[in-house]
Amino acid sequence: MSTSLRTRLSSLRYAASLLTILLAGCVSGPDHVPPQMPLPAKFEAGGSTSNGNVVTAEWWTAYGDKRLDGLVTHGFRENLDVLQALENINSASANVTVAGAGGLPSLTVGASHTVSGEKGRLRTSVGTTNTSGGDASLSWLLDIFGQYRRSRESAIASLGAASATADNAKLTFLKDLVESYIDARYYQERIALSQASLKSRQQTYELTQLQLKAGAASRLDVVQAEGLVQSTKSEIPGLQQSFTESAHHIATLIGMPASSLMGELQKSAGQPVFRGDIRAGIPADLIRNRPDIRKAERELAAAVADIGAAEAQLYPSISLSGSISPSWVKASGASGGSLTSWSFGPSLNLPIFDGGTLRANVDIEKSDAKTQYLAWKAAVLNGVEEVENALTAVRRDTQTLEPLRRQVETAQESLALSTVSYKDGASSLLDVLDAQRSVSDAEASLAATVQQVAKDYVDLYVAIGAGYLEPEHVAAKPTAKSG
Repeated sequence: MSTSLRTRLSSLRYAASLLTILLAGCVSGPDHVPPQMPLPAKFEAGGSTSNGNVVTAEWWTAYGDKRLDGLVTHGFRENLDVLQALENINSASANVTVAGAGGLPSLTVGASHTVSGEKGRLRTSVGTTNTSGGDASLSWLLDIFGQYRRSRESAIASLGAASATADNAKLTFLKDLVESYIDARYYQERIALSQASLKSRQQTYELTQLQLKAGAASRLDVVQAEGLVQSTKSEIPGLQQSFTESAHHIATLIGMPASSLMGELQKSAGQPVFRGDIRAGIPADLIRNRPDIRKAERELAAAVADIGAAEAQLYPSISLSGSISPSWVKASGASGGSLTSWSFGPSLNLPIFDGGTLRANVDIEKSDAKTQYLAWKAAVLNGVEEVENALTAVRRDTQTLEPLRRQVETAQESLALSTVSYKDGASSLLDVLDAQRSVSDAEASLAATVQQVAKDYVDLYVAIGAGYLEPEHVAAKPTAKSG
C-alpha cells in the first residue's frame, strides 16, 4: 500500500471518528440538578415522623359520611377543571415528539402524472404526451450541540409540569368539594336550630298572650315576644338560600345539573366531624407530595434545558440534504424514455453577525431559570406556611368545642329554669327572652365551630398534598424518557 493511500485512509478514519464524536455530541448548557433548600426537621406544632407518600390517602373518609365519599369519587371522574387539566397532558406529550423531531432525518416523497398535447391544422402538431415523475427529498440537521436534545428535555419537563398541574387541579377540586359539603351541612344544621328556636319562641309568645288575657302580663311583654318570633323567622330564608347555593356549587363541581342532586343533599345527615388522626409529617415530605411544588420543579427543569437550546444556536449547524427525481416520458407514436436527476451534499450555517440577538436569548433563558428557581423556593415556603397554619388552627379550634358544648347545655338549662319561673310568676318575661337568645347564640356558635374544625382538617390534608390520586393511578402517571 502506497504512502498516499495510507494517508487518505488515515484521514478518512479520523474524519469518521470526528463525525461520531460530533454526533454523540457535546450538549450545550447546564444539566438540571433537583433544587434543594434548608428546611426545619419538623413543623412547629407537629411531630418528627415522616408521612411518606400520602397522595393516595383517602382522608375525607374519616368524616364517616358515605354520601360525601360518593361525591368525591364521582367528582374525580367528572369535574370539568380536572378533565381540562388531564387533556393538557395529552398536548404536552405531543409536544415532546414535536420538540425532538427537528433532530431526526426528514424524508418526503411525491409523485405526479401529466398528460399534454397540441391541436391544430399544422402538420407539425403532435399528439398526446404522458409524463410520469416522482421525487424523494431527505434532510437531516446534525444536532451537534444538542439544540433539539435540550428542546426535548424541556418538553419532557413541561410534560411533568402538566401532570403536576392536573394533580393540583384534583387537589383544588377536593378542597372545594369537601368544604362546600361541610358548608351545606352547616346551613342545614342552622336551619334546624332556627326552626327549633322558632317553635320555642312561638310557644313563649302564645303563653304571653294567655298571660295578658289573665292580667299577668303587659302589652309590652307580648310585643317583645312577638318581635323575637319574627326575628327568628327572618333568619331562615337566608340560611335556606345559603344551603341552596352550596348544593348548586357541589353539583357544578361534580359535573351534574343542580336539580339532579338537590333532592339527595336535602336529606340531612348532620354536620361532618373528622374522626381521624392529625398527620402532618415533616416539611421535607412536601417536596414529594405537593403537586404545586413538583410543578415548580419541573418548570425549573424546562427553563434550564431551554438555556442549552439557546446556547446551541450560538454555534455552527450542519445539514445533510439530498433528493432524487426519476421521470418517464412517452409521446404519442413514439417509444417512452426515462430520466433521473439526483443531488446530495452538506450545508453549513455559521452565525456571525446578529446584533447580539442569540447571546441575548441565552441571557433571557438564564434569567427565566433563576426566576423559576425562586418560584420553586416560594412554593416550598408557602407549603410549609400553609401546614403550620392548618396545624395551629386544628389545635386551637378543637379546644373550643367542649367549652361551647358546655355553654349550650348551661344556656338550655337556664332557659328551662327561667320558663318555669315565668309560668309561676316568679320572674319576668325578659328573663325568658334573654335565655332564649343565649341558647340560640350558643347553638349557632357551636355549629359554626364544628364547621370550622371540619374545614381545618381539610386545609391540613390539602396542605400536605394528600389524597389527589386513586391508588391504581399512582403507577400510571404520564412519563417520557429522554434519549
